[in-house]
Amino acid sequence: MAPEPIARFGGVFATELECVSADIRDVERGGRWAVAIPFSGQPVMARFGQWEQGQIPERFLGTWGGLDPSSWVSSMDATQYMAAVESTRIRISLGDVYQVNICRVRSSPRQESDDIMALDRLLARGNPAPYGGAMRLPEQGVHIASASPELFLSRLGDVIESGPIKGTATTPEGISTKDRAENIMIVDLVRNDLSRCAETGSVRVTDLLDLQDHPGLVQLVSTITARLVSDAGWPQILAATFPPGSVTGAPKSSALQVIKELESEERAIYCGAFGWIDADSNQAQLAVAIRTFWFDDHQVKFGTGAGITWNSNAQAEWDETELKARRLSEVASWKYPTDE
Repeated sequence: MAPEPIARFGGVFATELECVSADIRDVERGGRWAVAIPFSGQPVMARFGQWEQGQIPERFLGTWGGLDPSSWVSSMDATQYMAAVESTRIRISLGDVYQVNICRVRSSPRQESDDIMALDRLLARGNPAPYGGAMRLPEQGVHIASASPELFLSRLGDVIESGPIKGTATTPEGISTKDRAENIMIVDLVRNDLSRCAETGSVRVTDLLDLQDHPGLVQLVSTITARLVSDAGWPQILAATFPPGSVTGAPKSSALQVIKELESEERAIYCGAFGWIDADSNQAQLAVAIRTFWFDDHQVKFGTGAGITWNSNAQAEWDETELKARRLSEVASWKYPTDE
């Protein structure tokens, strides 16, 4: 028998699937929806009838066999990735773009019995994240587990907020001038995105360059808020803001073209939006789908990337992608339920 559809976000889990849609307009019909909007691919909105506080009961979890750390294969090896960094720097020098997030996708074989919700339990234990969550929709082939530290959009009534991350290092001392400049550049981009669906003059940067600790690394986070115009629904909000600026670049349209030219594999859910929308209460929380695993046929996939500016060093950017993947790859090598 196929495992039951289920979703988890933070300390809440959802059961009793009612319907699934690929049309973002459907979330306006009412109810609370688990949402996965890929960077590339078909959106999935799943309305669940039951949302409960607490940890998912064991009866909903399968097993996780643990991935061999040596089995990961990257869509770009170090040489190819560093060449993409240098190509991006050339585009920057020509004035085509100011910053681009260049990513690669790592793949590992999985066991048929592997359950994404079991991996999610391991991630919550070994790499707790403020916007972590998971979704399992067997009939739709959706299996996603995320340990995202980054807020794409939250909504409370007519107030919307975004928390872009730019700048990653192993210690606070490793955060560079380049990291700070890159963060401020993306803050400007997000301010512009939000202004397209917000009341004039309501966009505010409420926190700039906040240094946050996460397992194995530190990151710079800024917070931008705005008040939505009265007729802004989710189609309008996402048209203004998606894909997230922190994982594309600036200007966004030019960065997307460079990404299309240089990345050798589509990102799928990676760098998209992942979370929940409650149409009845006008509340939502959507993470940027980074630090995220997903199933693709008989493989588990995981994306990692870095923001490239003129001051980027190709080797250092490759090392940053390795750093972002290191802890998550370790956790994915654990077994469930045998590992503690």
